[in-house]
Amino acid sequence: MRRVVVTGLGAVTPLGLDIPTTWESALAGRSGIGWITRFDASGFPVRVAGEVKDFDPTTVGPAKEVRRMDRNVQLALGAAQEAYADAGLEGAADPARVGVLVGSAIGGIGTILEQHETMLERGIDRVSPFFLPNCLVDSASGQLAISLGLRGPNYAPVSACATGSHAIGEGAEMIKRGDADIMLCGGTEACLHPLILAGFCSMRGLAGAEEGEDPSLASRPFDATRAGFVMGEGAGILVLEELEHAQARGAHIYAEVIGYGASNDAHHMAQPDPESRGVIEMMSAAIRRAGIQPADVGYINAHGTSTPLGDIAETNAIKAVFGDHARTLAVSSTKSMTGHCFGAAGAIEAIMCVKAVETGMLPPTINYRTPDPQCDLDYVPNVARAQQVEVALSNAMGLGGHNGCVMVARWRG
Repeated sequence: MRRVVVTGLGAVTPLGLDIPTTWESALAGRSGIGWITRFDASGFPVRVAGEVKDFDPTTVGPAKEVRRMDRNVQLALGAAQEAYADAGLEGAADPARVGVLVGSAIGGIGTILEQHETMLERGIDRVSPFFLPNCLVDSASGQLAISLGLRGPNYAPVSACATGSHAIGEGAEMIKRGDADIMLCGGTEACLHPLILAGFCSMRGLAGAEEGEDPSLASRPFDATRAGFVMGEGAGILVLEELEHAQARGAHIYAEVIGYGASNDAHHMAQPDPESRGVIEMMSAAIRRAGIQPADVGYINAHGTSTPLGDIAETNAIKAVFGDHARTLAVSSTKSMTGHCFGAAGAIEAIMCVKAVETGMLPPTINYRTPDPQCDLDYVPNVARAQQVEVALSNAMGLGGHNGCVMVARWRG
């Protein structure tokens, strides 16, 4: 069986424009959530989000070209270029054996809305010829291949907030079955736009802050006062590589991908199954594929969106899968700092797991103040923890009942 390891990481998040800054901010418990600045949100009932700040798209390509790209593609390029360089892939692999699986939940919504407005205001002949190639959900995956010259398997998974996890899990499976030696996998999202905010406000799923309150307190997973999730944006990319290929070229290995689980709740488009059946099956599948025991898992980066029902459902699923060991498991939600980055969330949080097993540091769940009797696990409250774990699990669940998780193990060489 071909084994899969992680040899490169890249991220553009509300916590920072690269991996070192994002990881340092997470360990410091520094929130990236604040008042929305990308547009005037004064008329909305919710005005907070996890924005990527100070990102200059001209750093990822020629100004003329990147201006044509949707922001989600720009963010993906930033993360992918960092991961590609981190893995030392330039000239180190056959481009035909390097693939890309990068998805998005919503894709180029900014470009769609912009061009729709152009058509209404200026006429159909003013719609950009670059509109369609840059608004598709697979635009980021395609653009990454073009930018880096990668000719291997390439497509864009789309499974709402589980997209990033599915991209990593399926990328690992492609390497295992021999379709590629290296895969750039992850997710990207840039959906902070009035229409999307209005939609989530209508669903009454968002948490906000009133004038004079601290917006960084809005996302508080597992806390008894949690009131909903916070929108976020960003991109996360992992370089997955076949073990012997990585060793032959002397690549740095962060961790090994040992398990992957996918399922569906088959219950409701927006609400979790109160019995958590799909999430239980997802985590159980990852454990089974990894060939380990539940007690071997030391840390879970939870989906933990800060919604009243979702956090309870995930907590119950963890208890069902891990039994008594659930009481000794460290579980944290970094969405307390990033907000919910939708299609990018699973990838960003898988990176958190890779860094956790590599460094022996666990990022906290910030804003945890009031315990909830129904959410009674160890959520690594408020402060990062030094704790070496051998195996970490990243959970992701999305609209439509989609579930995906990725399991990584500490690399011992």
